[in-house]
Amino acid sequence: MSVLANFPKIRPLLPDAHQRIYAKHYKDNRSGHTPASSLAQRMERWLHTRVAADLRAGGSNIATLELGAGTLNQLGHEAAVGPYDIVEPFAALYADSPLLPRIRHVYADIAEVPSDARYDRVTAVATFEHICNLPEVIARSALLLTPGGTLRVSIPSEGTPLWTLGWMMTTGLEFRLRHGLDYGVLMRHEHVNTASEIEELLGHFFSHVDRSVFGLNRALSLYQFYACGNPDVPRCRDYLASLPAAAS
Repeated sequence: MSVLANFPKIRPLLPDAHQRIYAKHYKDNRSGHTPASSLAQRMERWLHTRVAADLRAGGSNIATLELGAGTLNQLGHEAAVGPYDIVEPFAALYADSPLLPRIRHVYADIAEVPSDARYDRVTAVATFEHICNLPEVIARSALLLTPGGTLRVSIPSEGTPLWTLGWMMTTGLEFRLRHGLDYGVLMRHEHVNTASEIEELLGHFFSHVDRSVFGLNRALSLYQFYACGNPDVPRCRDYLASLPAAAS
């Protein structure tokens, strides 16, 4: 069965106890305001640098669309070489960022990006594991690329034993000590997609997918990175056309 049959997904609801602390915990976690999240951000540097590695070759006026830009922390790894647009539904994450003047356009959803916009690169750092309608987002991203453009995606190795052990022994332990709650409930709410599902979807919409891992292999890794080119444009358009009118 195609992985497309798993989508769109429904995000599990949070219990009241988790919901009450969710917004503050989310922003603290993304800002590195706790010891465990600070450690996680240092580890996550690999995610950011791999996405930005293509800019080391130089070039000018490179147009970028970042999906799930959050606190705009990816900009600290990016050279200022061209227009930079973002998609981020949670405005509170970037509203106070001193980096906001670097952003040309802000969209709350990728469906808001004009269909005639074109980008040399579409990027996503630790974002695709969160998206319930991920096939739609990937298809739309592919259609926004210039000829020769790339989709550059870094993700945690969600669904693998090493990744699970990693968060259980760090953020999960800290969360239980601070709040007396199970962090796994929050992870299941946030990470709706596994790394293997994400890779299969990328391969469905792109004919060229390069992968690298932070670890020994896919199963024994903490993070994974994908550089995707040569999108199957008819397949992307057909998929979007198949969606209900409200979704497409």
